[in-house]
Amino acid sequence: MALRPSPHQPPTPAAAHRHEQSDRERGGTRAHRRERSDPTGTPASRQSGDDLTPGGSLAPPQERSDLLHPNPAPRQSGDDLTPGGSLAPRQERSDLTPRNPVPRQERSDLPHPNPAPPQGRGELRAAEGNEPQPDTALTPTHRPLRAGEQPPRQSTHSASARRRGKVARTSEGNEPRPATGRPHPARTEPLRPLLLLAHGSRDPRHAATVEALADAIRALRPELPVTTAYLDHCAPRIAQVAPRLTDAIAVPLLLNRAFHAKHDIPAALRAAGSTIPVADVLGPSPLLLDALDRRLAETGLDVTDPAVRTRTGIVLAAAGSSDPAANATTRAVAATWQRTRGWAAVTTAYASATTPTVTDALTTLHTNPTVHTTAVAPYLLAPGLLPDRIATASATADHLAPVLGAAPELAHLVLTRHTEAAAATAPNARTA
Repeated sequence: MALRPSPHQPPTPAAAHRHEQSDRERGGTRAHRRERSDPTGTPASRQSGDDLTPGGSLAPPQERSDLLHPNPAPRQSGDDLTPGGSLAPRQERSDLTPRNPVPRQERSDLPHPNPAPPQGRGELRAAEGNEPQPDTALTPTHRPLRAGEQPPRQSTHSASARRRGKVARTSEGNEPRPATGRPHPARTEPLRPLLLLAHGSRDPRHAATVEALADAIRALRPELPVTTAYLDHCAPRIAQVAPRLTDAIAVPLLLNRAFHAKHDIPAALRAAGSTIPVADVLGPSPLLLDALDRRLAETGLDVTDPAVRTRTGIVLAAAGSSDPAANATTRAVAATWQRTRGWAAVTTAYASATTPTVTDALTTLHTNPTVHTTAVAPYLLAPGLLPDRIATASATADHLAPVLGAAPELAHLVLTRHTEAAAATAPNARTA
């Protein structure tokens, strides 16, 4: 049995030879591993026992060309070698990125680092057409939406309206809401009551007709207070009503501006201590001509047939006045009625104060060769003494119309005069 040498004893020459051979074998194995792991296929230079220096130390390893170099030279393929074995000059490849690349194009859909200043409100226009855009001058820039995030709700109010304080903002988001508080209604003048002033008569039909006209006015304007008063013969009188209607407007039921309109009614109001405004008289007006047509049609005369109108002569029978201007106004109404309707003739007659009478006017029409039919149209508002006188004198006429009475046209005309007077006496009209 051979004894193992002590670690403290020097090795024998045979043992040293065995250790040297073993080291050479292990070195060969490591070199073989490096050859297999070299990706270039070029084995690295190995150091064997022959590489030892005479002193027994290893020679410095040779530098490997396949390792990373701080400034590696471009690799040449086998095709790049010349027939003599030297490397051919490197060819530039056109598919590689050039040394001076083209500047990168900016994307218009990305936010710009230096956005252009916002345009003014008057300069905002759409790219297609000239549609005005919303007021975005004061709208904050929104960040890009995250995944699943809802876009902000668009406000229906402009930034200028928010600056003026016409809308308020809620605590949730920035959605404007109407400002609190009740809106101020437009200031309107109070509705002034209507006081109808009639002449009056001992005939009860007169007052009944006036009250019927008042009811027709109330039906047209239910919110308007309507009161009647009379100059004479009927109750209530002006002195009984006018003092308590301090804010009313009086409308006289008179067709002409004659003595009653110029003197009797103003004197009665002064005697009652009333200073309420008085509207203009009813005539002349196209509505009165429409009411005359209505009353003639009620007698059976076809007023809509032009052929009938061209052969019909009419007597416009008024009350008559000592005022020549009032009578001239009546003649002007007759001329307008004939011209606008196409009657064969329209002549005036009066029940009092002046001539011609109704009888004389009918005699004149009977002598007119273009007149084949005659009619009498009272230019009066209510039944009474004068309408009865006109009816008696119309015995030779083919048609006798009733008085104007509570015709719808008169109700509208009364309201028109009331509105005109209210506008003329409003506070802003008086100070203008």
